[in-house]
Amino acid sequence: MENINMFCYQCSQTAGGKGCTKAGVCGKDATLARLQDNLIFALKGISAYLYHAGELGFRDKNLEKFITKSLYSTLTNVNFDSASFVRAGLDAGRINIDVMRLLKKAHIESFGEPEPAKVNTGIKNGKGIIITGHSLKVLDELLKQTVGTGINVYTHSELLPAHGYPGLRKHQHLAGNIGKAWYDQKDIFSEYPFPILASSNCALIPRDEYRDRMFTAGVVGLPGVKHIEGYDFSELIAMAKQTPDFPGTESQSVLTTGFSLSSIASAKEKIKELVEKGRIKRFVLVGGCDAPTKKNDYYRILVKALPKDTVILTLACGKFRINDLDLGDIDGIPRLIDLGQCNDSIVAIDVVSSLAELFGKGINDLPVSYVLMWMEQKAVAILWSLLALGIKGIRIGPIIPAWVNADILKVLTDNFDLKLIGDPEKDAEGIMSGQ
Repeated sequence: MENINMFCYQCSQTAGGKGCTKAGVCGKDATLARLQDNLIFALKGISAYLYHAGELGFRDKNLEKFITKSLYSTLTNVNFDSASFVRAGLDAGRINIDVMRLLKKAHIESFGEPEPAKVNTGIKNGKGIIITGHSLKVLDELLKQTVGTGINVYTHSELLPAHGYPGLRKHQHLAGNIGKAWYDQKDIFSEYPFPILASSNCALIPRDEYRDRMFTAGVVGLPGVKHIEGYDFSELIAMAKQTPDFPGTESQSVLTTGFSLSSIASAKEKIKELVEKGRIKRFVLVGGCDAPTKKNDYYRILVKALPKDTVILTLACGKFRINDLDLGDIDGIPRLIDLGQCNDSIVAIDVVSSLAELFGKGINDLPVSYVLMWMEQKAVAILWSLLALGIKGIRIGPIIPAWVNADILKVLTDNFDLKLIGDPEKDAEGIMSGQ
């Protein structure tokens, strides 16, 4: 595992370095620093969810108080106890569940309960705007302001699940989704000449060729890019009107998104019957925050290796590794179910809880496995939410979180049976055997 130099809080030198005067305890300090980094990553994720809920007018002072207290706890000389920061991670996971539930409530009350929807991935002939990020509020305001303008609005990456919300899908000019995970945006935005609006994090510093037609809104900002305060997108829309019409392109695939807890719960008796008959052997949650590495081909190979009696639940931008696969269905139950953004991870938690109630089993006795990628920021918060629920046997990889060292990995392995991914086909065999 990569050795990352960390600051020693007791001697103000690089932990374990030549200038360190506390060689006997620097190993602990390095672990402590990493655990503090973990908590800060989780707080960033929690803050992102809380910010988006706040955009829609939903606030919770108790959640804001937790963030303040937890961030303060990472200051030098406040706490040197590594075990307390493991507990703090679990506390953050529990709070993150409340935050995600608040955000989901905000989305549903604002735009309706999501419903399964087919989404084109091609471009219509004409003018357009691309919107990327996570903010449904920003998307909603853009759609309202472009009604009757002849401008098509295309979502990119994590805004794909927006197409499942009735309050957003009612706009006929919400034309489709282009691109996949966040890191393809430089190529995608260079390919299409439309103005671009970044609504949240995951926006990359733009190439010069499209910098002058990119805008940001909300919390995000980029060097040399015009930031729009509030939700007045008139300048962006004026630019789109002046852009020459773009010829249409065919959809590379049609993606299905918009599965909510209610849409799955409505089929619970069917699901129970199929499980009891052995038609569905296992549910596998495959998702997380994708990274631009060839190693993440693991997830596509894994899903292809899983037998036809498995149902794959997927969410966050990790779904783009697999959501174009035609996996068919099991007696009407889709084998690939897109639960939404990383912001919608609460849906996965509620689905698993519903399965536990449906079958009268503990959460770790269910035929459910978890395979998650890249543990940073929001994904850190989600990982600790799953651990706080007592879920064991989660597989992660291929990138080891930067805040993990051998000591932390041992704690997670010993206490939560956390596993590192290996060969995808062998992992598929292990998953089907319940390992």
